[in-house]
Amino acid sequence: MRLLRSTDLALRVLMRLAVAGDSTPTTREVAADMDVPYTHAAKVVAELQHLGLLSARRGRGGGLALTEAGRTASVGALVRTFEGDGDVVDCEGASPCPLHSACRLRGALRRAQEAFFASLDPLTVADMVAAPTGPLLLGISSRP
Repeated sequence: MRLLRSTDLALRVLMRLAVAGDSTPTTREVAADMDVPYTHAAKVVAELQHLGLLSARRGRGGGLALTEAGRTASVGALVRTFEGDGDVVDCEGASPCPLHSACRLRGALRRAQEAFFASLDPLTVADMVAAPTGPLLLGISSRP
């Protein structure tokens, strides 16, 4: 299974903020740290803020900060939120699959997808920045 770019970026933004300490990097700084376009980062940050996982303040002294909900958020729940509830394959798309009515593959793929999410459920954002990841994240950031 391959994650959407927005899912990957959302997880990396949360991880980056989890090691920020008292600093409050801006969306532009986080985008530069992650080497992604600012517009893409801004959309992801807006969604994370809407979910209550980070706070954002504008202006001088502003920036992004991880909320307690963001620190303790389940990685599996985050991936489900960003990936959506769709099936791995589109059996009913523009040209529906002729096996649709008697196919066992769709159910097997759905179970595999749920197993993937379930394996991420016990992990939190805080877990994901434990050593050696956290110190590495600090090393690649543009601000100490």
